[in-house]
Amino acid sequence: MQVGDTGRDISSVLLTTDVTPEVVNEAVMRGCQLIVSHHPLLFHGLKQVCGQTPQARVVETAIKHDIAIYSAHTSLDSVPGGINTRLADKLGLTHYRILAPSPTGTTGLGVIGTLPQAMSYADFIGHIRAILECTYVRYTRAPKEMIRTVALCGGSGAEFIEEAIAQGADAYLTADCKYHEFQSADGRIGLIDIDHWYSERHAREIFREILAPLGLSCYISEADQTPIICK
Repeated sequence: MQVGDTGRDISSVLLTTDVTPEVVNEAVMRGCQLIVSHHPLLFHGLKQVCGQTPQARVVETAIKHDIAIYSAHTSLDSVPGGINTRLADKLGLTHYRILAPSPTGTTGLGVIGTLPQAMSYADFIGHIRAILECTYVRYTRAPKEMIRTVALCGGSGAEFIEEAIAQGADAYLTADCKYHEFQSADGRIGLIDIDHWYSERHAREIFREILAPLGLSCYISEADQTPIICK
C-alpha cells in the first residue's frame, strides 16, 4: 500500500502496470477509489510533495481525490500464477518450473519450460512479436537453429542469464539487457530482450481475475502505456 486509507470501502478499481499522472487522472475521471499497479509508484523516498515531479503530482492528485494506490511488484513476480507463469502460458510453454527458486522452492523468479514442439529460433522470435504485440525485439545469435527449452523472466531479468544457460535453455526472454550482457550471451544462448512494459502488462489481467469476483468494478487503464517510442 503506497497511498491512502486501508480501512476505506471501495467499489471500483483501476488496474495498471505503471502509476503515472495520466493514470491517476483516469482514475479520477472513472470515479475509482483504488489504483492497483504492478510497478510501485514510490521506489525511493519522496522528499517533497509539491507537484515538481510526476510522482509528486500523482500523490497530490490521489490524496486530493481520496484515491488509494496499491502496488504488487515482486510479490506478483515470484508467486505461482503470477507474472512469469502467465507469460509462459501466453507463449505456450509446457512443463515449466521456477528458474531461480526461493529457499522454500515454492516461489521464485523466472520460469523455464519447453515448447510443445521444437521451433526455429527465427519463428520463435516472430511468435513473441505476434503474441506479446511488443514494439521491438532485440536478440543475439542462438547456439542452434531449432529451439525447444525456453527460460523467461518478465521485467529486468538479465541477472538470470547464466542460470538459464546452466539449466540448458536454448533461449531466454527478458527485458532491459545491456550491451555487455548481449555480448556475453551471444552464441551461448538466444538472449531475447523486449520492452519492459510489454513483458509485464498482463499483470492487469491477473489483478482483474483476483478482484472482479469480489464484486468490484475493474477497469484496465487506457492511459497505461510504455514510455518507449520505437520507429
